[in-house]
Parts: sequence; C-alpha cells; structure tokens
Amino acid sequence: MTPVRIAHVLMHSPLVGPSTWAPVARRLPNAVVPSFLHLADAQPPFWPLVAQAVATAVATLPPEAEVVLVGHSNAGRFMPIVVDALNRTVKGCIFVDASLPAREGLTDAVSPALLEIVRRKADGGRLPPWSQWWEEAEIASLFPDAETMRAVCDEQPRLPLSYFEQHIPVPAGWDDRPCGYLMFGAGGDDEKATDARGRGWRVERMRGLHLHQLVDPDAVATMIRKME
Repeated sequence: MTPVRIAHVLMHSPLVGPSTWAPVARRLPNAVVPSFLHLADAQPPFWPLVAQAVATAVATLPPEAEVVLVGHSNAGRFMPIVVDALNRTVKGCIFVDASLPAREGLTDAVSPALLEIVRRKADGGRLPPWSQWWEEAEIASLFPDAETMRAVCDEQPRLPLSYFEQHIPVPAGWDDRPCGYLMFGAGGDDEKATDARGRGWRVERMRGLHLHQLVDPDAVATMIRKME
C-alpha cells in the first residue's frame, strides 16, 4: 500500500507577506505558501479571495496528499472557509500564534479593539504597512536580523480599511478534524490558548515572539510536524 503523503499549506497573515513562512516551508515536505498580497488591490468581500488562493495552491500538490493547514496570526480567522473550499482531505489545522475563528456564525476580521486602532490609522481608506503601526524598536525585536526585517517589510501590503471591517463565515463542521494551537510566548496560557483548550484542541508553546518562525524555523517546522 502506498503511504499517505502529507502536504503543508502555510497561510501567512494578509497584513504581511509569504516571506514570513519561507524559511519554514523549506524545511517541510510538500509545502506551499499561498500569497494573499493581491488583497490590497481587491474589493470586498475579501474572504473568498483567500479561500481561492489557497485552493489554487493546493491544486499544485500531489493528488494523493492529505493537507495540513497552518495559519499564522490573522490568517487563523480564515481557516474555516479555507477548509470548506478545498476539494481535498484536510488532515488537520494548526494555528500558529494565530487568531481563532468564532465557534459559529461570523468571525470579525480583527478584534474590536484593533479595529478601532486601524480606523484611526487609516488614511484615505487605506492602512499604512503593518510594521509602521508600531515603534521601530518593537518591530525590530521580532526579527532575527536587519536583512530579514527589510525583506518582510518591503513586501507588506497597504490593505484597505474595508478588509478589517469584513465578517468571515464559519461553515459548520470545519473543525471535524484535529486542530491545534501553537503559542509563542514566555510562559502561561494566553487568551487564545485558553480558548483552544476549551475547544478540546492540542496546545503547545514555544518561547519566542510573534514572528518566531523567522527566528528559529527549524524548531517551528519540527513542532508543526509534531502537532500534525
């Protein structure tokens, strides 16, 4: 019998770009990183474009491969509609320091508190690049070196405010498969880890900041394989 092949689909936050997953993708078998950069030039609704981009990337994978979806940060909110859009066995879903979708109904694109922040930062209905929302020293601490920071910052989109105001459907049954939450942090559960445990999901923690997959891609890739 031919062994089942596992493919990894690494979903980056639409606030940044696919380079945030590139080092980990090189360390995982059959890994693809769909790009969501085109959302900056799109009109709402945005969530069907996310699902379509993932489906297009998955179509390039070996037909017998089972998919493990891995979402970072804001990409976690799209996980249910991506699962629903794929004509492929989804073996599991892993949320990497990611926002969790609502349990049912609709998921807000960002938290209410962050929505208020982005509304204040919007200029002409468009947001500055994500890295410019915060102090430079705070952002720099997330990266392993200046070169990596420059590469990630250079590809950041300027998303329209309407992206942050969208509501994303949560199809029933999307989580009828193993799901897990990988938290980056110094210790103790954060609110999302507590939520994940309440859903019966596996929760793991790695010491690091929000872009730890760039700082230690070997360890993050190993943890993804452990959780799949």
